Amino acid sequence: MSGDHDERILTVTMPKWGLSMTTGRIVEIHVAEGDTIAKGDDVLDIDTDKIAGTLESPVAGPVRRLVAEVGDELPVGAVLAVVAPAEVPDGEIDAVVAEAKEAAASGALEVPDEPQPQLVEIGGRTISYFTLTAEEPGGDPVVLVHGFGGDKNSWLFVQQPLAEHHVVHALDLPGHGASDKEVGDGSLTSLADTVVGFLDALGISRAHLVGHSLGGAVVAAVARSTPGRVASLTLLAPAGYSADADAEYLRGFAAAATRRELKPLVGRLFADPALVTRQLVDDLLRYKRLDGVDKALSVLLGTLLDGDRQAIDTRGLLAGVDVPVTVVWGTADRILPPPDDIGERVDAGHMVHMEAANDVVRVLRAHL
Repeated sequence: MSGDHDERILTVTMPKWGLSMTTGRIVEIHVAEGDTIAKGDDVLDIDTDKIAGTLESPVAGPVRRLVAEVGDELPVGAVLAVVAPAEVPDGEIDAVVAEAKEAAASGALEVPDEPQPQLVEIGGRTISYFTLTAEEPGGDPVVLVHGFGGDKNSWLFVQQPLAEHHVVHALDLPGHGASDKEVGDGSLTSLADTVVGFLDALGISRAHLVGHSLGGAVVAAVARSTPGRVASLTLLAPAGYSADADAEYLRGFAAAATRRELKPLVGRLFADPALVTRQLVDDLLRYKRLDGVDKALSVLLGTLLDGDRQAIDTRGLLAGVDVPVTVVWGTADRILPPPDDIGERVDAGHMVHMEAANDVVRVLRAHL
């Protein structure tokens, strides 16, 4: 939009969640024209090529116009809602809406260039990572570490909100994403050494570490070996917090070679299996067909499982380690069922950072 409009007129726009997102489809609207919203209020549910997410309002005030309707497929940057005080004349609001619709239809939206993934050599392996940076970052940086079979893109709903105030890095562990597929012995120690090597390579003396599932155990091992490098730990459904695990899922995921085999397994990751999109399954299948992935996942299974039980003892790793620890779990996690003594629970399955991202972001912001 041009800069000629009343500065009191604010807009809610289509976000860019993840590197591959260019458009989003509106699946539900949580506000109505005339409602007064606060920053952080749920505005719309948006379906991306990966999974649906809830957009929280970046602005506060009365909703004067809803520009989008359920079912609309709109480009990143398109105006979805207009927020302004009642004193702003309707004519000025209408002018903003007309300009917004024209810009979305023309394909002429000005969307800032996104940073691109980068590569770094760590221990003889090429590690891929993606960094988002606040204009004026404060405090220690944040490092996000995914789980078994995941990658840095699984943080699509978490990394961008955190980067409003911090430098936030998301990396691909060995064997995953765009990193080298050689995992060596696949031990927790070797994976933790990769994370420490990542901190060294980027000149990070201390960081807030956030790990999901296997990544939770990895960052716990980092805290065990180098506690002075860790400002805080946030563990999302971490491996090794209890002995229980869906071993059938883990082995099935490692072995799955077709869409028919993979889709029902991926559905177990979510409280709502309907969230699993065709694109999400296709991306996982594409990853699993890369050279070296079969071997990497097979080796890592040996790290995760001892028979049908978990082989990792994350609680033991953290015993006596003087680092602030927050553990978050989805109440409907079927892969690693939540232990009874976990305080931070959200309505989600195992992929808590995708299915309940806004809740996870709130917890992280409270502890960073």
